[in-house]
Amino acid sequence: MTSSQVYSSQEHKWLYFFIGLAVLVNFSGLFIPLMDPDAGVYASVSKQMVLRNNYLELYFQGTDWLDKPHFPFWVTAIFFEVFGMNTWAYKLPGILFSLLGAYYTYLFARQFYNKTIALWAVFILLSTLHIIISNTDVRAEPFLTGLLIASIYHFANALQKNIGWHLVFACLYAGCAVMTKGVFTLIPIGGAIVGHLIITKNWKQLFHWRWLLAGVLVTIFITPELYSLWYQFDKHPEKVVFGKNNVSGIRFFLWDSQFGRFANSGPIKGKGDPTFFFHTLLWAFLPWSLLMYAAVINKIRSGFKKFKTTENVIPEWFTLSASLLTLFIFSLSKFQLPYYANIIFPMLAILTANYIFKSKQIAIATTINNIITVALLSGVALLQIFYSPVKLSIVAVIVIIALVIFLLLFHLKVKVDKLSLSLFRAGLACLILNLYLNWCFYPDLMKYQSGDEAAFYINKNHPNVPGVRMNIYSPAFEFYLKDTMIIADATTIKEDSIAKKGIWFITEEVLKEMQKNNVPHEVLKELPEFHVTMLTKEFLDKRTRGKALTKNYLVKLL
Repeated sequence: MTSSQVYSSQEHKWLYFFIGLAVLVNFSGLFIPLMDPDAGVYASVSKQMVLRNNYLELYFQGTDWLDKPHFPFWVTAIFFEVFGMNTWAYKLPGILFSLLGAYYTYLFARQFYNKTIALWAVFILLSTLHIIISNTDVRAEPFLTGLLIASIYHFANALQKNIGWHLVFACLYAGCAVMTKGVFTLIPIGGAIVGHLIITKNWKQLFHWRWLLAGVLVTIFITPELYSLWYQFDKHPEKVVFGKNNVSGIRFFLWDSQFGRFANSGPIKGKGDPTFFFHTLLWAFLPWSLLMYAAVINKIRSGFKKFKTTENVIPEWFTLSASLLTLFIFSLSKFQLPYYANIIFPMLAILTANYIFKSKQIAIATTINNIITVALLSGVALLQIFYSPVKLSIVAVIVIIALVIFLLLFHLKVKVDKLSLSLFRAGLACLILNLYLNWCFYPDLMKYQSGDEAAFYINKNHPNVPGVRMNIYSPAFEFYLKDTMIIADATTIKEDSIAKKGIWFITEEVLKEMQKNNVPHEVLKELPEFHVTMLTKEFLDKRTRGKALTKNYLVKLL
C-alpha cells in the first residue's frame, strides 16, 4: 500500500468518526424548549391539528391560520400522534430531514466527484454552524435542506432517461418542498437543472418533453395542499383573514406568500438588503465560510474557461447554478431571514469539499482553518466568562473538556496531511461550540423566555387549570400549556366565570393596572423576560443583563 493510500484510508476512517460525532451534536438540542415565536407557532399549529383531529385545516390561537403550507405540520402532527406532544417529538422530524439532506449530499458528491469529497461534503454540511442551530431551533428549513438536494439529485439522474423512478422521486421531493415553503422552493431545483444544461450546452435535454411531465407530476403531488387550502379558505369566502373576507388560500399559496413577499405587496411585509445573505453566510456557514466563498469564485472562474471533458465525464454545474440563482433571487427579495440560506447548504458543502482538494493554496487554507479553530474555541471561553450560565451540567463540562483535549492532541494519532488535519480541527471546534450552546448556554438562556416557564409552572402547580394570557404574545405558552389557553382583554377581568377560573399570565403593565384598580389578586410567580432569539450585547454580559430584562407575572384573581 502506497503512502497516499494509507493517508486516504486513515482519512476515511476519521471522516466516518467525525461525521458520526456531527450527527450526535445535531441531536444535542433535542430537549431544549422551543424558542418563540416561530418554533412555538409551528408546534402550536401541529398541536391543534392533532387535538382537532383535522389534518386539512390550520389553526393558531383558535383562528384560521394562513401563512405556511401544510407539509411540515402534517409530518410533525404524525410524530405527535406517535410520541406525544412534547419538545423532542416536534424537533425530531426536522433533524431527520436534515440527515436526509446529508445522505443525498453524499450520493450526489459520490456520483459526480469521488468518495473522499462526498464524505468531506457530509462532514462540512453537518458541522456548519447554522445547520446545527436550525436543528435546535427547528422551523421549516431543516425539511427543505433534505428535500431540495434530494430532488436535485434525482433530477440529475433523470436526465439519462425519459421516464423512470428518478423522475418520479425528483418530482415527489419537489412537491413536498413546495408544500413546505411555497413555489419559490422550485428556484434552486430549477436553477440547478437549467443552469447545468445551459453551461454544458445540452440544448436537447433543456427542451426535452420530460419537463412537461415533471410539471404534471409536481402538480399532482401538491394536490393535497391545494385541496386543503380550498377546503379551509376558498370554500368559505365569508371567513375573515388578514382583516378581510373573500381571501383565497390557493392564491395566497401560489402568489401572495411568495411573489407578494418578494415584491413586498402581500399581506406580510418585510425589508430587504441586497448584501444580507453575503454577510449572513460569513457566520452562518462557519467554520467553512471563507473556503466556501473561494470555492464559489473558483467555480465561476472555471466556467469562463473553454469547456472541456475528461474521460467523457462532464463537470457538474448543478450545485453552483442552484446556489447562485437562489442567493440572487433571495437578495432581491424584501423579506429576508438568516435561515433562508440553509436550503442551499448541501450544494455549498459539495462545492467547498471539491475546492479544498483541488486547490493548490494548501498553506493558506490550513492557516485559515487554524485561525477559525482558535476563534470558535475563544467564543466558547468568552461566552462562559461574560454570560456565565448559572448551572452547568457536569456531564456537559466533562464531554466538552474531553473534546477540547482531543482536538489538541489527536494529531499525534492521526495519519493525514496538514490540510485535512486543520479541517478536522475547524469542524471539531464548531461542534464543541454548538455542544456548549446546546448543553450549557441555551438551557440557561431559556429561563428568560417566560412563556414556556409560565406553562411549566402552571402544569406542575395548578394542573387542569386554564391559562389566561393577556397582552403577551407567546406561542410557546400555548404549546406547553396542558390545559386550555384563554386570550383575555381588559373586559375579561370583570367576567368572574373566566377571571377566577384560570391562572393569569400578564405583563408588568397589566399588573400595575390591576393594582391601580384594586383588583384582588395574588402574585404566584415573577418571570424574567427577554426575546431569546434577538440577543444583544447588554443581555449577554451578566453585569448589564438586568437592564435588558422585563418582567411578566403569573397571577391568580381572588
